[in-house]
Amino acid sequence: MLSGLNPPQRAAVQYLDGPLLVLAGAGSGKTRVITHKIAWLLKECGYRPDAIAAITFTNKAAREMQERVSRLLTGVSTRGLTVTTFHSLGLRLLREEASHAGLKARFSILDAADAGAIVADILQTTDKALIRQTCGRISAWKNALLSPAQAAQMAEDEAAHVAARVYDRYAETLRAYQAVDFDDLIRLPVEVLGSHAEVRERWQNRLRHVLVDEYQDTNAAQYRLLKLLTGVRAAFTAVGDDDQSIYGWRGADAGNLQALRDDYPHLEVVKLEQNYRSCTHILQAANQLIAHNPKLFEKKLWSDLGPGEEVRFLSLADDAQEAENVVMRLLAHKFEHRTRFGDYAILYRGNHQARTFEQALRNEKIPYRLSGGQSFFDKGEIKDLTAYLRLLLNQDDDPAFIRAITTPRRGIGPATLEKLGQAAARLQASLFAAIDSAVAGELLGERQLAPLREFRSFIERLEWNAARLPAGEIMEELLGAIGYETHLYDSEEARTAESKWGNVRDFVAWLAKKGEEDGKTLLELAQTVALITLLEEKGDEEADAVKLSTLHAAKGLEYGHVFLVGVEEGLLPHQNAVEEGRLEEERRLMYVGITRARKSLTLCACAKRKKGREATSCEPSRFIAEMGLGGPARSRDKGEEKRAGSARLAQLKAMLQGA
Repeated sequence: MLSGLNPPQRAAVQYLDGPLLVLAGAGSGKTRVITHKIAWLLKECGYRPDAIAAITFTNKAAREMQERVSRLLTGVSTRGLTVTTFHSLGLRLLREEASHAGLKARFSILDAADAGAIVADILQTTDKALIRQTCGRISAWKNALLSPAQAAQMAEDEAAHVAARVYDRYAETLRAYQAVDFDDLIRLPVEVLGSHAEVRERWQNRLRHVLVDEYQDTNAAQYRLLKLLTGVRAAFTAVGDDDQSIYGWRGADAGNLQALRDDYPHLEVVKLEQNYRSCTHILQAANQLIAHNPKLFEKKLWSDLGPGEEVRFLSLADDAQEAENVVMRLLAHKFEHRTRFGDYAILYRGNHQARTFEQALRNEKIPYRLSGGQSFFDKGEIKDLTAYLRLLLNQDDDPAFIRAITTPRRGIGPATLEKLGQAAARLQASLFAAIDSAVAGELLGERQLAPLREFRSFIERLEWNAARLPAGEIMEELLGAIGYETHLYDSEEARTAESKWGNVRDFVAWLAKKGEEDGKTLLELAQTVALITLLEEKGDEEADAVKLSTLHAAKGLEYGHVFLVGVEEGLLPHQNAVEEGRLEEERRLMYVGITRARKSLTLCACAKRKKGREATSCEPSRFIAEMGLGGPARSRDKGEEKRAGSARLAQLKAMLQGA
């Protein structure tokens, strides 16, 4: 089982004497270590599958890990093995221990849009920037495990005081709705495990070894959850890389690596420095760059894949020339080396940089995929249906109630809902519960109450069936009863309606299939739906298309040939990050970009870049010099530089046309 591992990888797999930190450099086989360790624990050490939990940050990574473990353990049962995200594990714990968290078992999970709507209502504003900023503050406080009272105590200015008051009202609203947001899926399990010794001991006895992937991306709450789950035995394997900690802006704390060393004096550290991805020239540039950051643990990547192509640095006149030059070089390289479009990636610091490259790729009829598209579950038609699912699960979920009862419209207008809201407020009950109340009877006439009661009966009947019949059957019943297809075609242009109805059919088919495969009813699937961020497009990974991606979105991926563009002061490193003292994180972001490349890496910087209608002068990023790249001479006059660039492009085009 261990014959394919190098000595440090083998040492990491076999170490079981206490807490272990595996410092896994980019491309050093960290997933191989985690999957082999799970297999080793099951096959060689006699661990039961349900005694092991492997935690990662995305559903995709968890799926891939599960598949690789299954391939390693052909013929060995892995039933009960937990390979999941932090949030899914938190959800599982909350489901089992709901009463200790002051929740009923069928609580709702609010998404970012729902949370934003509640905050907007409390602030009584439509100012999106203010709503986003307040939601961000609340999220940061939750991830730091601070209560509304603690947040108010720590507030340094009036804006923070206002946000703390909103946080308090927001927490009250969630309790009233019997709902949690994504941050609560970590925060509440930490509270439950920290406050209830019997729950803590039960979970610690259940999980005999915990493995955490991408440990450098954990925040304070996630680290606390790990400590509570593993207890004094501290039987865990944390796998991470301090040089790839790039999510500080969303709460990740690279200091958790230092905390491990402080909290566990007997921590074993294994370094994985052999890189199986990139050629030597690429790794030399990466090592030289990251050496400018202070080190918690010294490590240096090396590879036996040969020197590869030299790292190139292109200095171009402006962003239009940058896009044209990159695309023509990409075409020429593909022609010369007989590669696929899918072997190439164009990476940049900010999404706004993609537009000129999209145009240049379209001009040459080159297929491309843009990362960071809209999540399937963020589409309006899917949110319409998930509102019904949430309401079946939890009738106290007021945001779900409002969306469901108004989509499609049932002759229930804002005035009716406002009076129902008054009744609910007077009763301290949910909108759904208030429908049959005497107070609602006083405030609303019989004509207004009739459709409300009809809706209530419909949901109760659907809920009864949803606990007993297959998920697909219930979804078909729901769509037919509300006339959703007709609603789409009545409210949208034919082509848009057709596309949306196609998404609905995909969603229903997926629910039906998942219900059959997992043996779950629609009610059991409803909570899970809230955690799934993307319904995968079939064949998306295999598509032969150039990948356009931000550096943040490219983390964890690799490409044969990478063009890293816009490597300029103010862009990379970003000006805001420099001003806020986050230069080291920007350097790590650049390092992540460099180490995505396997065979070739080309860096680009412009002398001028368009901002709005004006072109502003740019300087190459300090990171270029730190990598040991002098860059081409920039002494030629602008006209000569432009003529030379045009001549090069003409040669490339001629070569391609003659092919």
